[in-house]
Amino acid sequence: MHRIQTFVLAAALACSAPGFAQGFPTRSITMVVPAPAGGASDAIARSLADAMGKALGQVIVVDNKPGASGMLATQLVARAPADGYTLLVTHTTPIYYAHHTFSKVPYDVRRDLAFVTHICDASLVLAVHKDVPARNMTEFIAWARSNKGKVSYGSYGVGSSGHLMSSYLAESRQLGMSHVPYKGEAPMIQDLIGGHIPWAFATAGSLSPHFTSGQLRPLAVVGEQRLDDLPGVPTLIEAGFRDPEFKIIGGLTMMVAAGTPAPVLARLEKEARAAIQTVQLRARFQVFGLIGVGNSAKEAREGFEASGPVIEKLVRISGAKMD
Repeated sequence: MHRIQTFVLAAALACSAPGFAQGFPTRSITMVVPAPAGGASDAIARSLADAMGKALGQVIVVDNKPGASGMLATQLVARAPADGYTLLVTHTTPIYYAHHTFSKVPYDVRRDLAFVTHICDASLVLAVHKDVPARNMTEFIAWARSNKGKVSYGSYGVGSSGHLMSSYLAESRQLGMSHVPYKGEAPMIQDLIGGHIPWAFATAGSLSPHFTSGQLRPLAVVGEQRLDDLPGVPTLIEAGFRDPEFKIIGGLTMMVAAGTPAPVLARLEKEARAAIQTVQLRARFQVFGLIGVGNSAKEAREGFEASGPVIEKLVRISGAKMD
């Protein structure tokens, strides 16, 4: 009898999934963002929510939940009902880095979350203070080696992608540098402009005005393609730094709770990818120095899986542990 009831329940659920998806959505959707209002993540999320909401015929409400390196918001979505009405638009830290830098993470990305799409890439730029006598990466390495033990680099937080990338560059090339962590990108860039630190990795959108003013100089871009706003700046790969670690870049990813019905997931993926291709979103990406992606859920997950071993190595070399 118990087996018959179980079979009937499973059959009912299987039959109801397409019907549920057909009517999806019937009410407003919440888009959780692990960042405060006003920043790049928030701006992109709100533009995405507006475009997707129009396509889906429902309001998408952005809910800013900063805290705990993004894990607060990620946990909220991981524990939400698996019905597609709670979305996560997150930067890479709570998804890609947290399991390597924290001993305790209140969710498991593979078990508790499902990918919708990777929204955009955020390439970091290696910037130097105007007084650093280096115009390219060859000159930068030569300068650093001639000042071994005297050079420091900044980052916008221990365990941040900027920290991991800087640490790997310094250690792999035996440059003997010290790390100066800051509580955010803005104060780090201010000290870079002031000459208190000679170089750092930071996002293109935050650095561009200071390149224009001549206070800072870009030497190379992380990733496999040049940035539209910095066409004359080569990638690290073009500059001869072909390590896989120099291909790792940040960005924004959309996710939902694991177990969300496949038809609902497919609808969200379709509308998210279409929104990412709009003129409005493309303009937003350019403002912040981001590169629109909008790949499939399968491709997003494959990218996550492929980056794991590389990120683990970066964390190990940097010694970045958050607790």
